[in-house]
Amino acid sequence: MNWVLVGIGDIAKKRVLPAILAEPRSRLYGVVSRDEEKGRRYADRFWGTVEDAVSEDAVDAVYVATPVALHAGQSMTALAAGKHVLCEKPVARSYAEAQAMVEAARKAGRTLGVAYYRRTYPKVNRARQLLTEGAIGKPVLAEISCHDWFNAEGGDREWLVDPEMAGGGPLYDTGSHRIDLLNYVFGRPERVTGQLSTLVHQRLVEDAATVLIEYECGVRGIVDVRRHCRVARDEFRITGTEGVMDLTPLNGPELRHPGAMEMISAHANLHYPCVENFVSAVLDGAELLASGETSIVTDWVTEQVMREARQAGYFSALR
Repeated sequence: MNWVLVGIGDIAKKRVLPAILAEPRSRLYGVVSRDEEKGRRYADRFWGTVEDAVSEDAVDAVYVATPVALHAGQSMTALAAGKHVLCEKPVARSYAEAQAMVEAARKAGRTLGVAYYRRTYPKVNRARQLLTEGAIGKPVLAEISCHDWFNAEGGDREWLVDPEMAGGGPLYDTGSHRIDLLNYVFGRPERVTGQLSTLVHQRLVEDAATVLIEYECGVRGIVDVRRHCRVARDEFRITGTEGVMDLTPLNGPELRHPGAMEMISAHANLHYPCVENFVSAVLDGAELLASGETSIVTDWVTEQVMREARQAGYFSALR
């Protein structure tokens, strides 16, 4: 599979590019970047626009690794040209944009995947198995949090604090991963409410978000993400009628459940299983763990929170 990588930012350099190079059925065909000198460091073929890149028949798939504001336009351009697309998260800035991407994939008859790589974590899938087996009885509550410090000091990844480019703050960034994980484990969300706040960093995006999700299965999910805490947290606990399952830290190997402690590590490159699964879905018809259709449910959840914040006058107060 000949890949074009669109965007050469931090994650693309550290994980996506190495994943494509390591996947045995994949080949990096070229890159798209605004910076030609930077682009040519990574591939012989370089284009300044997605339109130019996907005009080549040899291109099979496009990895969109640009800021959120560009996801919809670049993905739909690639899909319309008959290319498969694996897009970074969140899918788009709005649920409407995300739906348009899914429809573009359907119309083109091409595969749209999303880089919600935590769906590939072996311990997450082991946890799903244990829940199905009744390891903690009936699940009733899931609590997931991610706290860290980020304010684009020194201009580092400044686009993440620009609402026009990022869509929002931690709700869109670290929050989307965790909302998606709850959707993956518990199914369809039925009702959503949330609160955004700007407590420390005076930016035009929130520095904290708390989301409450009611799932059709009866589970209540709580997601709390913050960028103003120098004490990091990466927690995920599921309470059931007969016990508790703890995956804390989410990015570590530990999985605790009644009577057992399992150590199940993720791949050294967290993006590799995501790329591998996408290639298998395209070439072999394997199940795509994070399809566009299943991933845009997170955009729907996010939109409910953003609508509530707009109605409360939160964004007017920020400006």
